[in-house]
Amino acid sequence: MMGRKDNEERKQTVIISLEDLVPPNHLVRKIDAAMDFSFIYDEVKDLYKAYGRESIDPVVLVKIMFIQYLFGIRSMRKTIEEIEVNFAYRWFLGYGMYETIPHFSTFGKNYSRRFEGTDVFEKIFQRIIKEAYNCGFIDDEKLFIDGTHIKASANNHKYIDIEVEKAARVYEDDLQKEISNDREAHGKKTLKESEKEPEIIHQKQSTTDPESGYFHKGEHKQVFAYCANTCCDKNGYILDFEVTPGNVHDSVSFWGLYTRLKVLEGSRMYVMDAGYKIPAIVHQLLKDGNTPVLPYKRPMTKEGFFKKHEYVYDEYYDCYICPNNEILKYSTTNRDGYREYKSNSEKCKSCPYKSQCTESKNDTKVVTRHVWEADMEKAEDIRHTVGMKEVYSRRKETIERVFADGKEKHGLRYTQYRGLAKVKMELTFLFACMNLKRLACWKWNNTHPKYEKYVFYILIRLLKINIVKNKENWSLSMA
Repeated sequence: MMGRKDNEERKQTVIISLEDLVPPNHLVRKIDAAMDFSFIYDEVKDLYKAYGRESIDPVVLVKIMFIQYLFGIRSMRKTIEEIEVNFAYRWFLGYGMYETIPHFSTFGKNYSRRFEGTDVFEKIFQRIIKEAYNCGFIDDEKLFIDGTHIKASANNHKYIDIEVEKAARVYEDDLQKEISNDREAHGKKTLKESEKEPEIIHQKQSTTDPESGYFHKGEHKQVFAYCANTCCDKNGYILDFEVTPGNVHDSVSFWGLYTRLKVLEGSRMYVMDAGYKIPAIVHQLLKDGNTPVLPYKRPMTKEGFFKKHEYVYDEYYDCYICPNNEILKYSTTNRDGYREYKSNSEKCKSCPYKSQCTESKNDTKVVTRHVWEADMEKAEDIRHTVGMKEVYSRRKETIERVFADGKEKHGLRYTQYRGLAKVKMELTFLFACMNLKRLACWKWNNTHPKYEKYVFYILIRLLKINIVKNKENWSLSMA
């Protein structure tokens, strides 16, 4: 028999509390049980005056932002609309059924008038990380680093062409010192300081969001974007990130992130993709006692020509041997940090492999070797170490999963704000929410292996203490 539901229940009057309307396993309950947000009052107390009309609770403002990013709501206006009709959200904020929810512009006004230029949001992010550390949920022995692009809130067809100076490399001083030492060891004069003008490059600058960068990679659509260079542990907790315009390469934005990660004590594995496989990064990691875990990078040699690995380097005599068993002798070390090894042009003219070796007009083959090439070879040896392939394969379960969840569930695919500072604020909230969600669920379920091990350890300790006390009482009674 077919059932038919009437609408009489719409007029039902029930006496019920807001507490009873929130499901027992709802995410907001897990978050409320996992984290005490009262620390926010101490962080923002200096931003409020001691007189005047009472403001909206700052914890409520932060929780509204948490709701937006936790549940992937596309805008603040839509977030307020959802809070107005969702009892779980009202319960999380501490608002009653008939209490008026703040206007959607409230957070924006508070940000521009009170929070902008402060480190309040970074402190909230760090507090959540600290709580995860205290629970034993973070394992930072292996750090997974990668970058992802976030489309800017900008029209791709509205831009101007500008000329900018090419930024100096972060490691330039160390590299020039290494070049000087290498030239001196080979009996070459020290290079004079370059007197040429800074290199000028042409870029597209958005007229909508000038601080974004024009991003184009492979077959990707050309868009204005921002890049988030992010680090997470093996359990998927986001430890830190660096926000840059979308046209900044990962190997460049790495340095700001690494500078902050260096405060972590002890050596660690840095698991990264081929975009970070440059001599300077590998050299710095090995110098600091860390282990770079990097993939194989295919040589960028023209089709039909010998690959670089087919030219054998003789470390003792400091020369290269070509596939025809001829010697390429050291010539010089250039300003970019590459040693140049050149062949004998007379022998190259009659070489049967010349068409596979060089197309140079002077019949000379030049093979380059970076002054930090030995560190790159160490990284290759590490790559072939037993177990490193499995470590690298964890990227898809860690940092790539972080980006996938962020884009599919929490609005990481597009920015809602314009300008580097506001985008950084947005990502701070977004990544803090992702960490908070993971922390809350793990605390709620109590199923994490490290957490169980920690609880088991505490129980064993208590048991041993009771046994010792019982023995003492027993010995006293015997006496």
